[in-house]
Amino acid sequence: MFKPTIIVHGGARTFDPDVRDLVQAGVKDAARQGHAVMSRGGSAMDAVVAAVSAMEDNTVFNAGHGSRLTLKGEVEADAIVIDGRTLDSGAVCGIQGCSNPVQLARLVMEKTSHCLLTSTGAREFMESQGIAAVPTSELVTDRARRELEQHREFASTLKHLVAPR
Repeated sequence: MFKPTIIVHGGARTFDPDVRDLVQAGVKDAARQGHAVMSRGGSAMDAVVAAVSAMEDNTVFNAGHGSRLTLKGEVEADAIVIDGRTLDSGAVCGIQGCSNPVQLARLVMEKTSHCLLTSTGAREFMESQGIAAVPTSELVTDRARRELEQHREFASTLKHLVAPR
């Protein structure tokens, strides 16, 4: 008998001690959501999209809500899905205003002849599928703003240290 198994991870970075419990809870929640889909007979693709969507909706992770910011302070998200049975794939890159890029990547795979849509094309496709864009302010967290400011300060310091005199 097939027993569904799903494994997720919360990113390849160190987490501050004050958020570790939130990260662990978020990872467990994502795994549970994916597992529940498979337990109800859903496909592995359904489960993966559900699990990743849960993480994109959780501001403790840096995907979807809580994404890392560009130098302009904007969210440009990427996502890819690959169907292991068929090796079909779909991806989006540099999409703005998308709270669940993994869901959009799946639609690219299922509804287009493309494997990757970027930036404006991805946004137009998203809107053509009836998915409403969300304002950047809904995706940006205080943590992401702080991390961007730290990056800017580091880059400025580095520039002054290595700048020719």
